Amino acid sequence: MKLEGEGKLLRIFCGETDKIGHQMLAEIIMIEAKEEGLAGVTILRGIAGYGANSRIHTEKILRLSEDLPIIIEIIDTCSKIDSFLIKINTLIEEAKCGVLITEERANIIKYTAGK
Repeated sequence: MKLEGEGKLLRIFCGETDKIGHQMLAEIIMIEAKEEGLAGVTILRGIAGYGANSRIHTEKILRLSEDLPIIIEIIDTCSKIDSFLIKINTLIEEAKCGVLITEERANIIKYTAGK
């Protein structure tokens, strides 16, 4: 797949405990993105954070949280990201969780597969 030029970076902020059934929302989003043929997904686990409810989640020993912040980053062409947002909204409604979704323009310089 060749991917260069103008694209979009989609970020979804959620928590570790956000699930659909027994599967993490982040993993479901990653699998759906792969099935849709999106260029790439990265799931990042935060060490601390808080969101709309202002509750601090941290990995510190004295305040060990089982709901650490998760950031899902997805990059592809503008049209593919726009189309995938419809699926993301459906998944989030099914998970019944609080999330933050952002997008920004991305200038894709190089996208290649390794060996």
